[in-house]
Amino acid sequence: MDVKAAGVEPGQRRLNGPQTTGRDYRSLSEARFAVRRTNDIGITVRDGATLRADLYQPDADGRFPALISFSCYPRQIQDLGAPLGFIEAGATDFFVPRGYAQIIANARGTGGSDGVWTLLDQQERDDLFDLVEWVAAQPWCDGNVGMLGISYFAMAQLAAAVERPPHLKAIFPVAATDDVFEVVWHHGLLNAGFISAWLPAVGVMAGKDPQFWHKERFNIIRHILAVPAIHERLGRLNGEAIVAVLKNLIHAHYAEEPFGRLWREVAVEHPTHDAFWDARDMRARLGRVDIPVYLGCDWENVPMHLPSTFGALKALAHNPNVRVALLPPAGLSWPWESLHYEALAWYDHWLKGRDTGIMDGPPIRYVLPGAQGWRTAETWPPAESRLTAFALRADGSLAEQEGEAGARSYLYMPADSGRPANANPPALPSSLSWETAPLAADFDFAGDIEIELEAIITALDTGWIAVLYDVAPEGEPSAITAGWLRAALSRVDEAASAPGAPALDCREPVAIPLGQRVAYRIPMVPNARRIAAGRRLRLVLASADELDDAPTIMGFTHVSVREASVNTIYSASRLLLPVLPA
Repeated sequence: MDVKAAGVEPGQRRLNGPQTTGRDYRSLSEARFAVRRTNDIGITVRDGATLRADLYQPDADGRFPALISFSCYPRQIQDLGAPLGFIEAGATDFFVPRGYAQIIANARGTGGSDGVWTLLDQQERDDLFDLVEWVAAQPWCDGNVGMLGISYFAMAQLAAAVERPPHLKAIFPVAATDDVFEVVWHHGLLNAGFISAWLPAVGVMAGKDPQFWHKERFNIIRHILAVPAIHERLGRLNGEAIVAVLKNLIHAHYAEEPFGRLWREVAVEHPTHDAFWDARDMRARLGRVDIPVYLGCDWENVPMHLPSTFGALKALAHNPNVRVALLPPAGLSWPWESLHYEALAWYDHWLKGRDTGIMDGPPIRYVLPGAQGWRTAETWPPAESRLTAFALRADGSLAEQEGEAGARSYLYMPADSGRPANANPPALPSSLSWETAPLAADFDFAGDIEIELEAIITALDTGWIAVLYDVAPEGEPSAITAGWLRAALSRVDEAASAPGAPALDCREPVAIPLGQRVAYRIPMVPNARRIAAGRRLRLVLASADELDDAPTIMGFTHVSVREASVNTIYSASRLLLPVLPA
């Protein structure tokens, strides 16, 4: 039978993005089934509320493993094909023809589901438990349940797993955040470029009548975006980066309850990791997860989900069935279609009992951007990496030797600082940078990255924003990774820290001694890169990223600390890089 299916085989709708991590797979399920769709199924959970879902199942008799995709985004547009960070449930036309049922469900208060959306708290975790067990009991399910989807869909996978529903056999949470605080507050700096666009967008979408998404205009969009040439081009767009500019595009009203209230709670009322965030912290609960977990992200996803990939990996150290994929920049595609064969090998193994090869070899597979092929590691950081200290020298260079001791200063002046309108240009720069000499040979690093900063500020508080760049002899520098820290939330949990990977305790602010030298440990998001011979490494440090020439990554910006300050950086400061052998 000629089955319409997505994939990379001849005659199939071509999927975007990398599909495997270089393993040789075997015995994978083949596309054999047509797809049967049932819309607006009602699922009653323990308190009597009804969640709404769409079911896609093989058009055949029998029972099949099920994959649940759960989020606050409209389930009706998950097949739309648009490059937005809301279309992340995966390609139904890939998994269902290969013998899986997929059910795409909406959280409370979204997509026609009853109740009020609560953003991954205990209420949502209870709903996920009930949803898993409801699916397992259906006549079309064989009792083996997994989950599917990236970003919020991946966070929902972790939220379900920590509740341990008996029929949840494995999860595939690629591009997840395991502690919601971590993506909203970057160590005390509000990730406003994301949260102040994302929450209103969720509210606007949730306010639409569920039938709105079935209008003919969406079918026209589907048809256009499905044109192979257009679809292939969309695979190079970052859907989450697009979310960061939605604040300039979405002007429709959204309901104050719960969306306005939630914004106020996350962005104003709870700037430290208090009980509000504890209720949404899966990392603290991952110790109870013993089912197989497949983590992953791309190296570009620095301000969103990449940090939690490593936090979750550490929290799951007790679990022998954890695998990790670290993809090249742009390795995730929107709509999400990357790593589908990897997910198929994973679920064929754990839900269908096939020996696919997904568990062969070391558990961590990663790309070193700038080099060829996949690398492997037994642990993170890779055992062969060595932390190497580079001094932030007083002459503006970045080198292993500090040279003559000294310091450099910059002036942080927020827009509302009260500076006279006719003031002369400042004598100090608004940021500082340090740069290596052109590299004599290829320079590889992979692992945890830290800045040990020795600094004086003249304000009661300041922000530290650091971005590491790959600088070509000509052309624009390319951002590799970043780190953020609010000085008043710089207390380090020494027991949980490691060299190159400080764990910050963001629960209680500390007083910064005015005008005194203070040591800060600034975690940069772990990363990997080959810097080719002839290129340079550049580190840029500032206190705000809202100006046009400020250091940013993926275009995400933060609310600035509103205190003007002269910030002085001493040459005793160090950038710690995990250098790989030549």
